[in-house]
This record gives sequence, structure tokens and C-alpha cells, in this order.
Amino acid sequence: MTSIAVIGGGKIGEALIAGLIDGGVDPKDIHVTTRTEQRSGYLRDTYSVLPFAENALAVDGVDIVFLCVKPYDILKVVEEISRAIDHNDATTVVSMAAGITTNAIEDALAAGAPVIRAMPNTPMLVGKGMIALAPGRFVDAEQLERVVTLLQNTGGVRVVAEADMNAVTALSGSSPAYFFLMVEAMIDAGISLGLNREAAKDLCVNAIYGAAAMLTETGEEPAVLRANITSPGGSTIAAIREFEESGLRAAVYRATEACTKRAEELG
Repeated sequence: MTSIAVIGGGKIGEALIAGLIDGGVDPKDIHVTTRTEQRSGYLRDTYSVLPFAENALAVDGVDIVFLCVKPYDILKVVEEISRAIDHNDATTVVSMAAGITTNAIEDALAAGAPVIRAMPNTPMLVGKGMIALAPGRFVDAEQLERVVTLLQNTGGVRVVAEADMNAVTALSGSSPAYFFLMVEAMIDAGISLGLNREAAKDLCVNAIYGAAAMLTETGEEPAVLRANITSPGGSTIAAIREFEESGLRAAVYRATEACTKRAEELG
């Protein structure tokens, strides 16, 4: 049985807890810490996990520690738990914060501590997340596989080189926000065209949900699927032309580059 500590019971922490329990982890094997007693009580009452008031007590003796706090809090939390981690050679530390390298966390722990850097995204909340993992220097194959297996309960998992993690942040970690912005704009456009908000939202959300399913289930390149919809001289190509002339592709390049740069700065 794998024992787990989740440090930070916010949205990502809660999504992780829900996925782990759905995957068969006993709630009594999950320790959690939060900023407030109210939040701890909510997680205890909702999921039957064990809340702890102190991070160091929560991680003592567990197999895996998930750090689900903001990047600027990561090293402070690692310092708090380092002594408890140092006393347990079997503990794997998984950081779910952007920008903070495995080297930085390893340096704050005892020599040889296994550290994995993870980049999740918020669709974890509905079991459709995408998590990239970059193992540190001291992670063995068994430790990595255990973490991969656990996180597959919250969505897809892909192991990448740590050098790619800032790009992963731009393409996966932050991209749901880009998507939500696009849907928001489409709904407003529908209202501008005379639809009511409920109809505009229903049409946009379900069309995009279906499009994402086509990408996943057919395995086709997006350019091929787009071409299949775009008739010569038709209404779709008129819209595509407007997107291209407005610089949609260039905006995506600039946005992802800005996101990657900021992730580097956070580190």
C-alpha cells in the first residue's frame, strides 16, 4: 500500500486527491495540509483523508510527497519537511510547481533524495488532466513508474526531459486558460450575431468538445481535420482567412514564448 502526503489542498491538490481515491488509494493513506482549518475540514469530510496542521508531520514516513503549492512557496516548504524526508530514504518528492528545478529541490534535501518535477493542468479536476513528469538525478525506474501509475488516475501522463519543462508549461500547463479565453470570445461573438448567451455557450462548448474528441480518437493531424471542414470558397475558409490575416498563429507563437520565458524566470 502506498502512503501519500499532499502538501497544499487547493484546486490541484484536491483534484489529485480525488483522482488517487478513484484509482483505489485508501483515503486513510493520504495525508493533507492546507492553509486553513476550514479547508482541511472540507477535505476531511469530503474525501475522508487525514488532515495535518504541520507539513513536517504530514510527510513523516510516507512513500510519496506531492508538493501542490505555488512556486514561490516550494523551497520554503521543502525546508520545512527536509528533516522528516531525510529520515526516510524511501520517500519520493514530486513538485507540481512551475519553474522550480529538481536540482533546487535536491539541494535542499539530503544527498540522493529522489525528486520528480511535474507540470499538471486544471482539467485534472474532471479526470482529464495532462501531466508531464521530469525525473531528477536520483529517481530509479521503480519510483518513477509508481508516480506515473498514481497520476494516470487524473488523466494522461508523459515523461519528458527537464530541459523541456518550461515549454511544457506553455503548451499544457497554461493552455487550458488560452482555450477558455478563445471560448469566451466565441460566446461573445455569438451574442454579437444575435444568439442568447445560453445558446451561444451550448453551441461553442459542445462543438469544441467534439473537435477535441475527434483529435484524440482519430489520431489525425489537426491540419487534416481542418481541411476536411473547409470547402473551397465556403464560409469556413472565409473565417480561417480572417484568423490568418489577424495573426492568430503569430499570436500563439508569441504567447507560448512569453509563457515559457516567465516559467524560466520563476525558476
